[in-house]
Amino acid sequence: FAKTHIAESVQTKSGALWKDRKGLSFIDPPSSLYRSYIVRLAKASERVGFDELNFDYVRFPSDGDMKNIAFPLSGNRPKPDVLEEFFKNLHGDLSGIGIPTSVDLFGMTTNNKDDLNIGQVLERAAPYFDYIDPMVYPSHYPPTFQGFKNPAEHPYEVVLFAMKSGADRLR
Repeated sequence: FAKTHIAESVQTKSGALWKDRKGLSFIDPPSSLYRSYIVRLAKASERVGFDELNFDYVRFPSDGDMKNIAFPLSGNRPKPDVLEEFFKNLHGDLSGIGIPTSVDLFGMTTNNKDDLNIGQVLERAAPYFDYIDPMVYPSHYPPTFQGFKNPAEHPYEVVLFAMKSGADRLR
């Protein structure tokens, strides 16, 4: 989609399609053209029997040449505002679909109060989905998280803390 709709995509400052270190391109979240596309896919998925719609990688890019990045539709608006607007519009577009919706969020959204520079804030996504799926991977947490030299060596404690933090915040 990004390759064929560069005007709707994250770009370099010179207007070319921006790519992260893995060569992935991103859509600028305010793109109504893209939202229409995924809504059509979502409704078609429901019609053929899918019993849940899960949205993954709904975020701003975080790795790559971040000094040469431009958001033609988002501009300089705060990323959490842009993503919440996307979530709200998607929710409205899918109201009445009859199956649950969920969104994958970065695991640290359960305990970080900021948007991690990707626009994701737990409380700003939760009202628009039936389920939130925090991707709590202990290997993705920084050294010294919760006092652990290597959080990946403490999966139970990291996952328990993250899930409890998220549930407490959403209460």
